Amino acid sequence: MIETLLRMLCGATLGLGLVLLLRRPVRCVFGAGPAFTLWLLPIALMLAPLLPQDLMPAAMVALPGLTVTPHVVTAVASTTITIDRTHGLVALWLFGVAIGLLRLALHYFKLLRGLRAAPDAWVRMLAMAVPDLDIRRVRAHDAGPAVLWALPRSLILLPADFAKRFDNVAARELVLRHELTHVRRGDALWSLAMEVATVLLWFHPLAWIARARFRLDQELACDAASLRKAPQNTASYARALLDSVAVQPAPALIPWLAEPQLKERIAMLSRIPPGALRRRVGFLVITALLTGGFVFTGGITTVRAATTKASTTIVADRFRLVDEKLAAISMSPSVDITYKNRNPPAYPINAIHNNEQGTVVLRVRVDANGQVTKVDVDPKKTTATSSELQAAAVMAAESWRFNPGEKGGKPVGGTIEIPIMFSLHELKPCPTGETHASTPGSCEMLQPISTSS
Repeated sequence: MIETLLRMLCGATLGLGLVLLLRRPVRCVFGAGPAFTLWLLPIALMLAPLLPQDLMPAAMVALPGLTVTPHVVTAVASTTITIDRTHGLVALWLFGVAIGLLRLALHYFKLLRGLRAAPDAWVRMLAMAVPDLDIRRVRAHDAGPAVLWALPRSLILLPADFAKRFDNVAARELVLRHELTHVRRGDALWSLAMEVATVLLWFHPLAWIARARFRLDQELACDAASLRKAPQNTASYARALLDSVAVQPAPALIPWLAEPQLKERIAMLSRIPPGALRRRVGFLVITALLTGGFVFTGGITTVRAATTKASTTIVADRFRLVDEKLAAISMSPSVDITYKNRNPPAYPINAIHNNEQGTVVLRVRVDANGQVTKVDVDPKKTTATSSELQAAAVMAAESWRFNPGEKGGKPVGGTIEIPIMFSLHELKPCPTGETHASTPGSCEMLQPISTSS
């Protein structure tokens, strides 16, 4: 879990950095619409490590088993529970997320409490400006003109002095068309998603830098979309912006004009907008960038850690020949033996009390990135019928680290067979090379590796 979160953080950081570098060049070449689409990149790179990867070659490797005895449980029970630095940082992050979400929720409900029904006098005024405006979307609020995400439909907020502030039908139409464009594009939901993402990355300086840039790019894209159908209104649109009063941006709210957006928005209106062909090429380029980043970041994910981890070690002398054996299997996946031996399954207390023991044979599926995709118990080879023993073995295997195989110089996946023996009797190494595991004081030796394709 911790490793997955770190991979997601790295993906989000890479995505934010790329967007902040590319947004201006992309806007100049392809327009504001494709530039705003770039903000999908951090989301794609952040979610890429969660990609399921189930397609793997059928090669299977059987590895030497691991023996778990009750003395391991005793060591675990006597170990002092400590919170390491990683878990402390995760706890701090969760605390910050909780505070941020609470603040966002309080601000949102404060906005909802300030909403008032549109006055009857507005019905005729708004119908003259925009005949197709759904009056059910309109609310009176001091923060308007703005768009607010709400259910079942996003709301258009207008100030009480809307008619006075925009004193002619043409100016009112431009403002209302702009807000309706926000509604059609789903910008209110994207704005809320940005606020939640900022809360999740509250510790990240790039997230706070990107927040204002996201809002600006959203407004520039909306301006471009609003004027695309009526380019003759560009001069009137600029005058409406200049005559407006800028407000401080607020969470979960998209205002008509926020500080300090005026300069950038007027500058964009003065440029010749790109044609339809350039915009389409821009969307294709960004789609390719998103796909490439998604696949690349998803391809470097590592094995997912288990939710629990044994805090004790086990004697590893019996596995001293493993590295030599694995070296001979250059085409097959392998497990990190040192990590596996230091993180053995815990012998369940109930299984000890019920005198349950036996061997659990696991089939661990590993993809070309060394990531565990599935852990199964082989019922034909497993002698331990206890579900607790089988669950303990599976949980441990999910936390182990694996390396992919290699075929033709490229990494490949495969299936590794790992036997885990749960014994109620402590085993000792046999000097003669024999293995006896059924009686107290017996001995064991390392079994050779077998492979099958």
